[in-house]
Amino acid sequence: MLPWVVIPALNEADNLRVLVPRVVEHAVALHPDARVLLVNDGSTDDTAEVMRTLAAAHPSVELEMLRHNRGKAAALRIGFERALEGGADVVVMMDADGQDDPAELPALAAALAEGADLVTGARLTRRDRFVKRTTSRVYNRTTALLSGAPGNDFNSGFKMMRAEVAADVVPMLYGEMHRYLTVVAHDLGHRVAEVPVEHHPRMSGSSKYGLARFWRGFADLVTVRFLLSYENRPSHLFGGIGSACFVLGGLVLAYLTVLKVVTGATIGDRPLLLAGVLLVLVGLQLLLFGLLAELVVHARQQARPGRDVRPTYDAGRLVADVRRTDA
Repeated sequence: MLPWVVIPALNEADNLRVLVPRVVEHAVALHPDARVLLVNDGSTDDTAEVMRTLAAAHPSVELEMLRHNRGKAAALRIGFERALEGGADVVVMMDADGQDDPAELPALAAALAEGADLVTGARLTRRDRFVKRTTSRVYNRTTALLSGAPGNDFNSGFKMMRAEVAADVVPMLYGEMHRYLTVVAHDLGHRVAEVPVEHHPRMSGSSKYGLARFWRGFADLVTVRFLLSYENRPSHLFGGIGSACFVLGGLVLAYLTVLKVVTGATIGDRPLLLAGVLLVLVGLQLLLFGLLAELVVHARQQARPGRDVRPTYDAGRLVADVRRTDA
């Protein structure tokens, strides 16, 4: 299997000098034609120059230079597409900070050979700060609970996958969705697995992510679950919630109406009246929103490659029909 190792880098010049020769050594050991693709994600230090030096010294190293910082997910997407175009059978993603050990590549490849489609290098013993370890632990447990995917380290940047998996997950590589490649692959029916790997302290520099990544990650998880579960049936979600709100609001208003008619009680100053009206209006809006979303899905399905939603006409036949009509 021909592997391509994709390494996105943002201001990691010092780490790349040490890391890339080791990656090349272990990747070529898997296959003599292996490629190591370095993606410069708009670095402002000497990363670009270091990459060019490494490419000149190692024939298996290829470069992709981005003019400005587009984020890790976008850099990985470009790298995956380049690897697939280059004929990769296996795509590997690694971080450029030196915490992932390229000596673990054979272990990941062995898991693929045993039948897995995507293998994550699970960092069971983390070499990070206490806060980062704690937030990652909460993140991983929350992801496992909400997604149903098996795993202990979803956020690991060290993964190996078959080419068909890479092709399937590429459309989801935007924003910060790279954290959920395991979840996406599992939901698409691919077999996912984890292999315990050695996790090293960062060689130099500082992490590019702060505590905000935890909250952004949770928002992205909700997005992933919505896209994977309701992408083609949004009315099931919005229509279901809307129907429940509409019915509940209708029951509240019906109760107040009966109360007014039977007992003559004053209901205009009751908060329950406002709640009932609000539930009915919100429910109706959600129902209509679900229908509009279904129209969008229908239009997208009609416009898929291989289908032309625009009618096609034979100009000669139209002219002939017009002449017969005039005659």
